[in-house]
Amino acid sequence: MRRFLDRLYYASGALGAVFVLLIAVLMIAQSVLREFGVRTGAVNDVVAWFCAAASFFAMAHAFKHGDFVRVTLLLEHLPEKARHRLEIVVLAIGSVAIAYLAFWANKFTYESFQFNEVAQGLLPIPIWIPQASFAFGSLLLLVAVVDELILVARGNKPSYVAAVEERHAKGDFSSDV
Repeated sequence: MRRFLDRLYYASGALGAVFVLLIAVLMIAQSVLREFGVRTGAVNDVVAWFCAAASFFAMAHAFKHGDFVRVTLLLEHLPEKARHRLEIVVLAIGSVAIAYLAFWANKFTYESFQFNEVAQGLLPIPIWIPQASFAFGSLLLLVAVVDELILVARGNKPSYVAAVEERHAKGDFSSDV
């Protein structure tokens, strides 16, 4: 199961990166096509949807690899046992909050599908298609946070902490800037 989940997080991060690449390609193409007088207004709609997809697909990977912003002022000054307990409490609260987000994101996307809602921009596609990245990405993040909660509750060091410590051991402090 661990191998499957780790691959899932990497795949979601890779998918987020693909959407970033697609954004770059579309923006460059739009700039070039404008020079030739081609109207490209619908590209803005697609880029906006791809921005959401890039963000939400990358969240699970970013979380598990220590790339989320964490405020650790309190944690750094606690004894090891208290820090461990607080990590569990924070991950439990985060799990509940993200479960709430995932529930409503998926409900909202399903309702858009049920009502055949169409995008209001220049490109009239069913709006549930771009919304699906938000819905699926929120589920992936929920899986990652619950996975981390289980690992920490079993006594393991949080993987996001281990990832940052590993980068620091290699002399990479770029994520701290």
